[in-house]
Amino acid sequence: MEPRTEISSLGEFGLIDHLTKNIEIKNASTILGVGDDGAVIDHFGKQTVISSDLLIENVHFDLIYTPLMHLGYKAVVVNLSDIYAMNATPTQLLISLGFSNRFSLEALDEFYEGVYAACDKYGVDLVGGDISSSQKGFIISVTAIGEVPPYKFVQRSTANKGDLLCCSGDLGAAYLGLVFLEREKKIFLENPNVRPELEGEKYVIGRILKPEASKKTIDFFEQQEIIPTAMMDISDGLSSEILHICKQSGLGCVLYEEKIPIAEETRNAAFKFELDPTACALSGGEDYELLFTVRQEDFEKLVLNENISVIGYMTNPEEGKKIYTKGGNKFDITAQGWNAFTK
Repeated sequence: MEPRTEISSLGEFGLIDHLTKNIEIKNASTILGVGDDGAVIDHFGKQTVISSDLLIENVHFDLIYTPLMHLGYKAVVVNLSDIYAMNATPTQLLISLGFSNRFSLEALDEFYEGVYAACDKYGVDLVGGDISSSQKGFIISVTAIGEVPPYKFVQRSTANKGDLLCCSGDLGAAYLGLVFLEREKKIFLENPNVRPELEGEKYVIGRILKPEASKKTIDFFEQQEIIPTAMMDISDGLSSEILHICKQSGLGCVLYEEKIPIAEETRNAAFKFELDPTACALSGGEDYELLFTVRQEDFEKLVLNENISVIGYMTNPEEGKKIYTKGGNKFDITAQGWNAFTK
């Protein structure tokens, strides 16, 4: 049997010391990290970008099929994605946890193993946070801090008519990974002796359990001297995010169904559930790719990157927000993305 150390045997400060004892500082901007009343950060003339996320058990994640190490990794990545969406570089992170006594020290170690793996991959310093007991469930609050050269941050509200509408990576996989996991959970609860059938679904399940942030896209922009005119990350589904950019920029758009990037593994998974792959991409969410607009003159640079797709363009607001289907029909884009308050 796995050893179990009760959290109460360490106390709050003992637990903090245990979880943070191996931190190595990676950024010159981190002057003072964990161990005092506050962290000290100096971004040496760059502007600071800050984003925060709250993840709550049985609302944002289900521990029946989410390994704690993956959860720690994902908790970091979803926050870093917001920093990259501002065209900034993430540098520091604060994590606060609430947990009940059903979690052992070993469970928290597993969670933090994922946290530190993500921090190492993306070059981010964990500089603080808080821990508290929770009556039930696991609560995670993450604040990410990043830096950007003066006025090179990118907002959602600054797209222009005629700009190309683009996205990174491929879409819809995370949603289908979730559909598979929910199916297996249902089967498991009805019959705990049945082994899960997830053969061949490694890609879509990986996209939901261990997503990655679009650092490579931001690095590409810097190399090619591209500054998007507007940008945000795709966490709630492509259609929802497109409507955000249109609304905040006061524009309409045209989106082409055939241009939406969908991986072959995602199409195959969708067909197994008799789902439309395009609908999964439009409404699924949790892809953590980037949706952005660029000037038309940047098109020649974009084609150098096979990880970027041009999926449409921005129009006058009176032209509406339209999607052209593969069959040649035209429909209004509607938001059916994830809503935190309908659970």
